[in-house]
Parts: sequence; C-alpha cells; structure tokens
Amino acid sequence: MQPNPLKSWTLNVDDIQFVGQDLQRPECIIAQPDDSLWVADARGGVMHIDAQGQQTLIAPDVAVQEDASFEDRYVKAQGASLPNGMAMTDEGDFIICNWGLDRIEKLHKNTAQIEVLYDQLDGQPLGKTNFPLIDSKGRIWFTVTTTMQPWTESINSTELDGYIGVIDENGIRVVAEQLGGANEIRFDDKEEWLYVVESNARRISRFRVADDATLSAREVYGPEELEGFPDGFAFDVYGNLWVTLVMVDKLIAITPEQEVVTILDDSHPEANARLNQHYKTKTLTPEIMQASRGKLAPWMASITFGGADLKTVYLGSLQGTRIPFFRSPVAGQKLRHWK
Repeated sequence: MQPNPLKSWTLNVDDIQFVGQDLQRPECIIAQPDDSLWVADARGGVMHIDAQGQQTLIAPDVAVQEDASFEDRYVKAQGASLPNGMAMTDEGDFIICNWGLDRIEKLHKNTAQIEVLYDQLDGQPLGKTNFPLIDSKGRIWFTVTTTMQPWTESINSTELDGYIGVIDENGIRVVAEQLGGANEIRFDDKEEWLYVVESNARRISRFRVADDATLSAREVYGPEELEGFPDGFAFDVYGNLWVTLVMVDKLIAITPEQEVVTILDDSHPEANARLNQHYKTKTLTPEIMQASRGKLAPWMASITFGGADLKTVYLGSLQGTRIPFFRSPVAGQKLRHWK
C-alpha cells in the first residue's frame, strides 16, 4: 500500500473557503458531481446550492419558532421541524431524519412536500431520529440517538438507549441497541461492515453486516474514547475515516491502523478541558458545551467529500450560516448517490 497521504499533509487554514450564506443549521450536506450541494435547513427542508452559488430552499410551508431561544430551538429541539441527517434516493428525493419531530420522512424534491414514513416503532415513539443511510439493496438504515426527552438528558446519563434500525419490504425494525448516542452511520465499500458514531460514548463502533440486515460482531473502531464528541464521519479511498468532533470543533481521521491524525483544530484548549472534566463527572450544561465552539464551523457536525474528483471537503455545522470547504490530498469514498 502507498504511504498514507494524510501523514505528510497539513491543512493550511488560509486555504479554507466558504460557500452559502444565511443558512440555518446546515448540519448535513450531500454533494453531487456537478458541484451542487443539498444542505439540511432548519426551516423544514433542504437548501440547494448550485455550482454558481445560487440558493433555493425546498421546503413545505412550515411554521418556524422565530422567537424561540437557541437552547429551545436547537438544543432541546422539541415540537418543530428540524431536519438533521439526509440521504438521497435514486429519484432525487430525500430521506430525512427529523430531529425536531422525532420521525423519518421523505421530502419530494419536485413538489417540496413531506411524506411521513415512520414516527413509531412497535407502537412507541421512535425517539431522536438522527441519520438515514440507503444501501445497495435499497434498504433504509437509520439511527436514533436517544429516547430521552429532552435528548440532552442522555449526555449526562450512563444509560445507553441509542439504536440502529432498518426499513425494508418487511417494514421497520431495530437491528442494534444499547448505543451511546447513535449518530451517523456509514458502510465500507463492500457493505461488509456498518460503522456508527456513538456521540455520548465518544467512540466509533462497527458491526458485521449479514445479507438479511442483521448485525453482529460489534467492536470499537479506533480509540476506546476520543478527545471530544464525534458527530459525523466519512471514509476516503485510502481507508482513513474522517471524523468531526462537535463542540470542541476538531476534524480528525482514524487511519486503517486505527491511529488518530488531527486535521483541523478550531477549538479553545481551556474550554475543552472544562468540557471534558464535566463530561467525566456527568455535569455538562448547554453553557459549558457552547464555550468550546470555533469560528469556522461552529459545532462542527459533519464532513462530506465532493467536487468532480471527490477531493473537496465540506464541513457541516449546527451553528454556522455558511459552509467551509478545502481541498484534500485524497479522494473521498464514492457514495451511492454519486452518479
């Protein structure tokens, strides 16, 4: 194998550029070969940014709590539409995990209408739906971070109530439980392993995937505990797993040897130390979680490879209004929608 391209590369902050303006909670980004982006938007839908930077909001007419505090609207996130993770279907529509409404829905691109797919499982509320992923068989995999209300209680809890589910021709079911804040999920190239971010447990785990969508052989991938809360991640073609650490606003990569490489650090060391101490004692508050945020992608939440050669890296965030991007020395994994 050739030397790992990340080992001899340093990201120059001056090379970081920005796209988009006045975005609302651009948490998840889907890139396409024509340089267009589809971005989750807190107004209840998806913002399309074309290659020339023109923005078009695709969303139904939903009432947004304009007078709500940041904590109520974005942190507690209860009772109002708040698109989080997204996946693109073969038809160009979007499967959305709606963090605010605790459901899985489909946004029809041509009509801007929302179709609710599921808001319950076995007669119970789904919980905080986080991220959907469509596999090569057309099955929809999804995560639920927690069933606690408000979800912020789960950060200081020792209970692991996150889970992974799947939707197929047989309906909806749970395939993995007892996850510490289940967040984004990704497959390897052959769909032999399903990787999951456990944000509250501050680790990445993976499962062996069977043909019938059952999961087994659970194991931690990389360190037992990362130095921050992982949120989003993406593979590159070398096999590095790029991971965003939300709140401390760092971008790291876990190499195929499961070593950690820091790519971007936009954090504040003293605030980080305070956050980590309160994490250990289970006494975190929104004020403490806010203190470490950076300026480039405040509460850095996701990473997406784009550009025609898949070497442009876009960073999603929970508090930003634009999207930072830069060039990578290695291309990202080609996802299912990349056509």
